[in-house]
Order: sequence, then structure tokens, then C-alpha cells
Amino acid sequence: MAEHATHAEGHATAGKYVQIAVILFVLTALEVLLYEVCYGHLSHSMAGLAGTLEPWFVEVLMGLSLLKFWFVAMFYMHLKFDIKLLSGMFGFSLVIAAVVILALIALFIYNRSLWWPSGMW
Repeated sequence: MAEHATHAEGHATAGKYVQIAVILFVLTALEVLLYEVCYGHLSHSMAGLAGTLEPWFVEVLMGLSLLKFWFVAMFYMHLKFDIKLLSGMFGFSLVIAAVVILALIALFIYNRSLWWPSGMW
């Protein structure tokens, strides 16, 4: 029974999961608001803000998605409470995936500049 008690101490409480759910909801609402300001119904009424955010739309959206992923992985997948080896393996795999994705984006941009030198295609 003492072993179960020490195991349970490392996990988050129900209140913490509610807090994380609220944070995830707010981040999702910010993602939707970002789209609405840049391309949706709010783009006309907030033209100044839309003009500022539109060039950074993908980067901001990816940053918000990264935050949501971190919260889900750390708390709902219990990585925050796992042994360091498993967290390290997951983190290393995530870094490899990020490097591959960034390399593909760089190749796409380079290829686009070869075939479409005028800019947008």
C-alpha cells in the first residue's frame, strides 16, 4: 500500500487536469481567433491587426499548437511523471521529427525559388 501511495504522489490531481483542460481550451480559442482575425469575419473590422499578424500566421499558429502539444504530452500522456529515460526517448524522437520537417520546409522553399523565381506561385 505504501508503494501505491508514493506512486500516486507524483501524479497530478483532478484539479490540475481541469486547469490543463482550461489552458488547452484557451489556446484553442486563441488559434481560432487568430484565424478569424487574419482570414475570417474579423479581418475587416481589425484590418490593422490582421495586416500585422497575417505574415506571421503560420508561425504563431505552430507556436500555439506546440504549447498545446507540450501540455497534452506532459500531463495527459503522463510524461512529466515518467522516468527520465522514457521522457528522453520521446523528446529525442520529437527533435528528429522537427529536424526532418524543417529540412522538408527548407527544400520546398529552395525548390520553389528555382521554379518560381517571381515569388508566389
